[in-house]
Amino acid sequence: MSVQLGQHPPPRHVVAHLSDPHLLAGGVRQYGVVDTEAGLVAALERLAHVDPAPQVLVFTGDLADRAEPAAYARLRELVEPVAAAMGAVVVWTMGNHDERAAYSLGLFDRASDEPQDHVVEVGGLRVVGLDTSVPGFHHGELEPRQLAWLADVLATPAPHGTVLAMHHPPIPVPMLRAGELIELADQQALADVVAGTDVRVVLGGHFHYSSWSTFAGVPVTVASASCYTSDPAPDGRFVSGVDGHTAFSMVHLYDDRVVGTVVPIAPAPEVTGHPSDVVAQLEALSFDERREILSRKTSDFNADHEDHSPRA
Repeated sequence: MSVQLGQHPPPRHVVAHLSDPHLLAGGVRQYGVVDTEAGLVAALERLAHVDPAPQVLVFTGDLADRAEPAAYARLRELVEPVAAAMGAVVVWTMGNHDERAAYSLGLFDRASDEPQDHVVEVGGLRVVGLDTSVPGFHHGELEPRQLAWLADVLATPAPHGTVLAMHHPPIPVPMLRAGELIELADQQALADVVAGTDVRVVLGGHFHYSSWSTFAGVPVTVASASCYTSDPAPDGRFVSGVDGHTAFSMVHLYDDRVVGTVVPIAPAPEVTGHPSDVVAQLEALSFDERREILSRKTSDFNADHEDHSPRA
């Protein structure tokens, strides 16, 4: 157990939120350019550095670009050992590129054309995966029977609340006008079910860039993709998908709040920093000693940190 350095205790639950890997079978590249498997591998490698490690890995849809059985098999081969090493549970959700029969057979070992809604509980936290896919279309919907099922699930609060995971997030998309055409339909019907329940955060994907909002009084976080991203400020383009800026999100749930963080997947050169063994040294100090070292501008720690001479 790490020592509390600031005024807040450690989060009760840590959730890694990844989305839209769009895996393709046989080494095929998306749009002839994007290596979707390499993007997912890079995301998982980056995730391995997150501390504390997540208890849950949530994937919000578009798992396989063409719903190929081999792509779902490869997804499990890549993700499940990483999750097991972390001691984390994996939660899959359907996306518009997934197909229910192939998805359910590949990930749950049973073929079904029914909506793929399910519940996973981890240490008192309930994660509800909703299937917002519409066979044959890219926009999202929730059938009345799905909403009734969700209302029944939420009628009994979970000890530490509920995370709602879905591919089509129930938010406006002002930075991607094309997204308005393939958004979740009839969002108010879902809001009527969610309002006043123990849902603490809604996780979504679909739009291939990071975003956040609120919905029925609940925070919403949208994770970017691990394959390619949508440029939210393109030059003279209605839609522009770019091979870069990929990311996933971390969601930390405290007793009284939720904190989200975007984690870029691609590495960047370090220009300043300190080794990780500093943490143990800081934990051995009192709060006042830690504040003196890290907060005082003239401390040795900050004098080195603010040295702007070129680095080797």
